Amino acid sequence: MDKKEEPSQVKIFAIKTTTGQERNVARLIASKINMTKIPLKALLVPDALKGYVFIEADGPHHIEDAILGIRHVRSRIPGLISFNEIERYIVRKPVMEDLNEDDVVEITGGPFKGMRAKITRLDKAKGEVTLELLEATFTLPITVHSDYVKLVEKAKA
Repeated sequence: MDKKEEPSQVKIFAIKTTTGQERNVARLIASKINMTKIPLKALLVPDALKGYVFIEADGPHHIEDAILGIRHVRSRIPGLISFNEIERYIVRKPVMEDLNEDDVVEITGGPFKGMRAKITRLDKAKGEVTLELLEATFTLPITVHSDYVKLVEKAKA
């Protein structure tokens, strides 16, 4: 009988790297484990946390084998990292949940990048927001995907 592995049984280790070299370190480790068949289960390089790579493995000796001789690896952080500590880097919260009509947002992509706008309508099914540019001389409603807006100010209730 195989039991489904629970998050509490997961063994996650942290590697300290040179800041800005996290992805390169992960690529080097991935190529090394493909060549040498080191039994690592997963690599995580969170964008929000600089200087660290998280690796899931059965034991620390596998981690030591994988990072031996890899450039930009500073050290292995002793001990295990709990799943709860890195869960926030894995689960991405949709932007739509925080947005409401009349909120002020900044557009983060496209031809209107950097401009501020007020939300006039939300289409949660499509993941789109209709905006009214605040910096335009006349009201111009535009519709963009919710991934291209960043909340700046909540509407005054």
